[in-house]
Amino acid sequence: MVTLDKIRSDMQERLSIDKNLHMVDVRADTIDEALSDAAVQLNTKISNLQYEVIERGSDGFLTLGKKPWHLKIYQDPNTIKTVVKKASDGLIIDDDEAESAAIKNQDGLYYVRRFNTDILLKVILPVGDGTPVDLKEVIEDVKRQDTIDFDESLIKKLVKQGTNNEYTVIGQYKHIQGVDALVGVDVTKDEMKGYIVVSAPGMSGADASFDSIKRSMLQQGIVEQCIQEDKILEFVDNPVYDVPFLVAEAIHPVDGKDAYLSYNFETDPKKLKAKISDSGNINYKELNQIQNVIAGQPLATKIPAERGKGGKTLFGRYLEAKNGKDIQIQLGANVKFDKDGVTVVAEIDGEVMLINGKIAVEPVKYLDAVNVKTGDVKFVGTVIIKGAVEEGYKVEATNIEVNGIVDKSYLEATGNIVLAQGVFGKGEGHIKAGKSLWAKFINDTTVEVEENVIVSDSIVNSNITAMKNIIVRGKKAQIIGGHLLATEEICAKKIGSPGGGTETILEVGIDPRAKNRLIELQKKQSDHTKEYDNIELDVQTLEQQKKLRKKLPLDKEEKLSQLKQRMNEISNELDEMTAEIETIQAHLRELKAVGKVKVENIVYAGVKVYVRDVLDEVKMDVKSVTFYYDKSFSKRGPYEPPAAVIEEPDGYTNWYSDSLFSVK
Repeated sequence: MVTLDKIRSDMQERLSIDKNLHMVDVRADTIDEALSDAAVQLNTKISNLQYEVIERGSDGFLTLGKKPWHLKIYQDPNTIKTVVKKASDGLIIDDDEAESAAIKNQDGLYYVRRFNTDILLKVILPVGDGTPVDLKEVIEDVKRQDTIDFDESLIKKLVKQGTNNEYTVIGQYKHIQGVDALVGVDVTKDEMKGYIVVSAPGMSGADASFDSIKRSMLQQGIVEQCIQEDKILEFVDNPVYDVPFLVAEAIHPVDGKDAYLSYNFETDPKKLKAKISDSGNINYKELNQIQNVIAGQPLATKIPAERGKGGKTLFGRYLEAKNGKDIQIQLGANVKFDKDGVTVVAEIDGEVMLINGKIAVEPVKYLDAVNVKTGDVKFVGTVIIKGAVEEGYKVEATNIEVNGIVDKSYLEATGNIVLAQGVFGKGEGHIKAGKSLWAKFINDTTVEVEENVIVSDSIVNSNITAMKNIIVRGKKAQIIGGHLLATEEICAKKIGSPGGGTETILEVGIDPRAKNRLIELQKKQSDHTKEYDNIELDVQTLEQQKKLRKKLPLDKEEKLSQLKQRMNEISNELDEMTAEIETIQAHLRELKAVGKVKVENIVYAGVKVYVRDVLDEVKMDVKSVTFYYDKSFSKRGPYEPPAAVIEEPDGYTNWYSDSLFSVK
């Protein structure tokens, strides 16, 4: 069994073996290659490595020979220290952790340099638990045989406070110019990279300073824009002698991006997914397969091609960049460019699609059926369904055509709805149309339309509201059961059933929407009045108790306050309801539409006919009759044909049958 102690023991052993393995000898054609090789061997990042040159090789421009570089490469002690510490605690970490830890805990650093005749000091304060700079070490580095004088108190202050990443003069030394560090500058043949090669200064010689290095590069003709000053500063702090050090790079040209289309819709149908509820459940009825757009909606924007940005070699030679390529956008049906010439917009309402690389808007959505394969359908345009609408599904569109049976479902259109067969609502089906509804039959369904309901067979046990006419005009043309409201006319061949077993109520000459709102308000008014009366009794009881006791318990006092507040709320709501009721009643009284019920064949006993709220209850079967309003009475007259001439809806395919649009 492998225990935690065993793992720790093995790691400690491994660390003792590995502590000497943080340094490798590498030979390679270039320094970069050597560092890459060492990073693999040491299992660390190149940024964590330092190196010493054992034998200088040919780098391609200093010598002609193919002599490899021989380097001794080792890992940054700070990162090694962190790894060892964590490993000793039984933890396993990677380079990212090590690097992060090294940054959090960093020892203080100092650099003593001699520029011209000055001795300069740079101090970097420790970070976290890092060790501060040792003052004695600094003074020992400053005290050389060529040192003339130095300010020890200033050094002490700088060691304590740091130098803000700057070099500060702390003394003078005896300068011998002939042993100064020498700066050589080499540029690759393609003028893309510039290196310095610096020889180490002798005793009393000056180090290579930032200014001297930069000046040498400028004197060689290198463009200042290409000089990497941070690299020079890095070299000044940690000089590497007799080794090429990269300090300048050309400004590379940047090619311009090609023009492209930025789409405002999903172009990959596979990414259109079912809607997920807040609880995380997937609603497979809401498949979101249709991307609806409206006329004028931006669909895509052409992002123009970019001009390339030219570069510059170290000597200022211009490097040409390629400009991005333009593209030609091919538009599909029902889309166009906006005034700006780059935005593609929809010309019509419909479904946006990408067809063979062309953006198009389809005004009509064709479906074989509405079921589990399609889910609920929501489309800004016309939906044509060749088969059935199965139970429990929704179809919402501008216009709807259904060739098959509509089961218990929800259909809503801002325009017309055409049902070639009909609908079995089973008491829960619901149809709404912003214009008219055409159907063969309507069974057990609630229907609301803003214009007309035209049926070629029958209406059975349905609640139908039409802001204009309800016309049943086929061979049977019968209305059996239900509650039908129309502003203008209700027309059929037969109304009711023999024996009067099914209640059939017809209302005309009213605004159905206003009438329904009136009924709703009156019921709400009644409920509010009852609630007010009950609360009033409770308030009277509590106030009587308060009068007798002179004081109520805190909870009852609070209750009394709440009841009074609710009474005020109900009173205000009742006032608002009363005002709205009076407005609706005045509207209904002034309604110009007279309203008629026209029955070509027979009205069975038991049918209730309201003409402008005046009831005419049919006690005995009556044939070929027209119910109408005259001088506050509902009257009967001879049968009159429907006054309204209702044509078939514009723009419909009529691929199924002409029966819905012809009078039989």
